Amino acid sequence: MTKRVPAWVWLLSPALLFVLAMAVFPLGYSFVLSLREWKLARMDEPGRWVGLENYWLLLTDDPEFMDSVKVTAVFLGWDVVLTLLLALGAALLLKRQGRAYSLARVLLILPFVMSPAVIGISFRFFLNAEYGIAQHLLSSLIPALQGKIWLSDAKLAMAAVVASDIWHWAPYMTLMILGGLASVPRETEEAARVDGAGPIRVFLDVTLPQIWPVLGVVAILKSVFALKAFDTIFTLSNGGPGTSTQTLAYFVYNTAFGYYDMGYAAAAAYVLTAVLLTIAMFYLRLVIRK
Repeated sequence: MTKRVPAWVWLLSPALLFVLAMAVFPLGYSFVLSLREWKLARMDEPGRWVGLENYWLLLTDDPEFMDSVKVTAVFLGWDVVLTLLLALGAALLLKRQGRAYSLARVLLILPFVMSPAVIGISFRFFLNAEYGIAQHLLSSLIPALQGKIWLSDAKLAMAAVVASDIWHWAPYMTLMILGGLASVPRETEEAARVDGAGPIRVFLDVTLPQIWPVLGVVAILKSVFALKAFDTIFTLSNGGPGTSTQTLAYFVYNTAFGYYDMGYAAAAAYVLTAVLLTIAMFYLRLVIRK
């Protein structure tokens, strides 16, 4: 007598098949590809088996890869820290009650729902040397920026890329921190005020310790988003000038579709995946512990 298949198996099978086809299979295939040689300019199909040679060359004999790692570290550091500070400040301002604050909280979602590619193109227009409004305003406020072409200067191009990513993600992170602030018992803050503590002491001694887990989650999530940032960089700076804004994600793209070295690009992608998985593990441990 055959056993009857439970109904939940049939209900979950479409989703499981979709995940298998769209996530598991590409991950497995790309890993196998990273162990082989495949240069599209010379061969139509994956070539000989090279084992860990692609990984070895990446980590020991590729200055461009190491430069992309440094660029990624700079981008990640500035992006995460500034996003966290800006989101925390905005959340502290918007936690008050009132129609204006409620409207502002609703409007916060608008930058987040925009396509990163559109944001990059918009910032490229804003910073245009001839008709960019941001270029004009910043040059008026900061004389040192007069005559500067943002996307032709390595430091200014990095600042533009960081600013565009912050503009995209800071509103979403603000909403997350607002949720954390809403969970702080008002009694603890009121007790501190009764004891004579000012607003700064109340925040540092009472509010901040209670929202540390939320800030940790925000920092980890923003790190993941920053590591895989590509669309904005592609449309805003195209990795330039030179390789000054070529992050690890952009290096993978450029290796695959610029140099047509698919096996080498797959190995670089798995290095990036390993970093992302490490950060994801910290995120899961923090969430589960909380």
